[in-house]
Amino acid sequence: MARYKLILAYDGTHFRGFQRQKTGRTVQGELEKALRKLGWKGTSILSAGRTDTGVHASGQVATVDLDWIHGCEALHRALNDQLPDDLAVVAVESVSDGFHPRFDAVERSYRYRMYISQHRDPLRERYAWRVWPPVNVPAMEKAAELVRGSHDFSAFGTSPVSGGTTLRTVSLAKWTQIGDELVFEVTANAFLYHMVRRLVFTMVLVGQNRLSLEDFRAGVQDAQPLPPGLAPPQGLVLLGVHYAEEKQEAGS
Repeated sequence: MARYKLILAYDGTHFRGFQRQKTGRTVQGELEKALRKLGWKGTSILSAGRTDTGVHASGQVATVDLDWIHGCEALHRALNDQLPDDLAVVAVESVSDGFHPRFDAVERSYRYRMYISQHRDPLRERYAWRVWPPVNVPAMEKAAELVRGSHDFSAFGTSPVSGGTTLRTVSLAKWTQIGDELVFEVTANAFLYHMVRRLVFTMVLVGQNRLSLEDFRAGVQDAQPLPPGLAPPQGLVLLGVHYAEEKQEAGS
């Protein structure tokens, strides 16, 4: 029996989130179904976190304990042969029995994509939020600067653990504009439930002059309540989950 770390990519459009549910198609459910075809007899895989219905991923992390004698590359191929078209294993590696994809993570990175247009575009809207009226990009960039650092982000989400802390440390938060598209990239030690979509929604309010930068600042720095609302899920991608050994290797 060995523990394997799986890097997963999926199109979240037709999944009811990551976590297995009694009804509805989920990422965890499809992965466990594929594993059972390879002889897995466990009850549940471990994951770095849960993505919501409609949210995508290019770097989700899961682990599974499996009797497998053919090596990581063969496991990689075998799993992808069994998985549906909207879910794939990007990489497989053997890890120690004590490795936990969630509790050992030191940072997570997300990307949110939107485009500014008065008119619908069904192809783009599958993976991006169409925003109208236009936004003041410099104002949104100033809002993103306020997000960096350690803050009580209770105005932007709830703890995934009942009674858990809402303090989080954000190391990267920035907007990039390419033509009519805007991309928000954010990295933190952990995220609250709905935190990225709340951040994006309220920064768009700032960009449309529907929320002042000072009110946004109060939400970040003083946990003052902000207008309710979430950016839609299809623009959000979990880019990756980072571990201490990776950061050490990057710095060596």
